[in-house]
Amino acid sequence: MDYQIVSEYGSRDVNEDYAAHAQVQGMQCFVLCDGLGGHGKGEVASELVTNALLGYMQEHPQNDRETIAAAFEHAQAKLLALQEEQHLQSSMKTTAVMLLTDREHAVWAHIGDSRLYLFYRSKIVQRTLDHSVPQMLVMMGKIKEKQIRNHPDRNRLLRVMGTPWGARSYEISDKRSLSKCQAFLLCSDGFWENITEKQMCRFLRKSKTAEEWLRLMQEEVRKNGADTDMDNNTAIAVIL
Repeated sequence: MDYQIVSEYGSRDVNEDYAAHAQVQGMQCFVLCDGLGGHGKGEVASELVTNALLGYMQEHPQNDRETIAAAFEHAQAKLLALQEEQHLQSSMKTTAVMLLTDREHAVWAHIGDSRLYLFYRSKIVQRTLDHSVPQMLVMMGKIKEKQIRNHPDRNRLLRVMGTPWGARSYEISDKRSLSKCQAFLLCSDGFWENITEKQMCRFLRKSKTAEEWLRLMQEEVRKNGADTDMDNNTAIAVIL
């Protein structure tokens, strides 16, 4: 397994994205979070949730949906406790996407609009669905998928870490068998908004390593984000 992580500020003064990797007793765990709130300490929320998820998986090294659910509940509880301690209940929130793999299977979970894409033979076969107003409009047939990137409500999220849940708000995938010619991309909205899925696939076909694939995508993201109020952009590329 070959992987690479990158995180850039864009045109912002603070990077509220956070991404990390941990080896968990023969398994690989990747987490990416995008903090929310502008000056509301989104960067604190994203780092806390990333480390809480990785820490829980290191203490409970099981590649199953129940353990991942417990990890998300653990991270949510830690974030809510810090909000209360610092009187920041109205801010300090974050998205989260996590990928857990062993030698044979992968399972992932997400909340918010940070995405995971699964590729096979350089084609996208699955992606997480955003918990956002534009994604909801797509599911209702009101707009097309390609309109999400430029929709005026694209930053309106329906589910995040740091908002009390009445019911489970994160989504967990079924276990998926791993095979050669597969690849994963975890990325924040600042990344996927500035590159199309066709370009992701084209750059993957041209690349021999995760570093090369991510470099080519980064160049496209920077080009398309130039002369705009470019958001933080973060990605994790994984190639089998």
